[in-house]
Amino acid sequence: MRPAYLSAARSLQLGREAAIEGESKAALELLSEALGTLRVLPPERTRDVLLSHVHLAFFQTLAIIGADAADEHLHLGVSYARSTRDPLARAIAQECLSGMEAVL
Repeated sequence: MRPAYLSAARSLQLGREAAIEGESKAALELLSEALGTLRVLPPERTRDVLLSHVHLAFFQTLAIIGADAADEHLHLGVSYARSTRDPLARAIAQECLSGMEAVL
């Protein structure tokens, strides 16, 4: 099962890098790949932490391009961040929520 986590983490990393470089389509494809890998794994903390990061990265990427599906990823990312209590995921979730409050 570890190779699946490494594969998902690598897709997440590459997806974030692509989003930063302005390559939204490539970023979304890589994040979709990570999400697909993680969804077939049984629930456990490592999977849930990675799911939080992937959903939050999806939200950030979709928010940049103005897509409507961004809110669902924010909700899921925040939920996973809260349930896992991962400090980094929680910090990213808080940053995303703060950005939403500024927009509203």
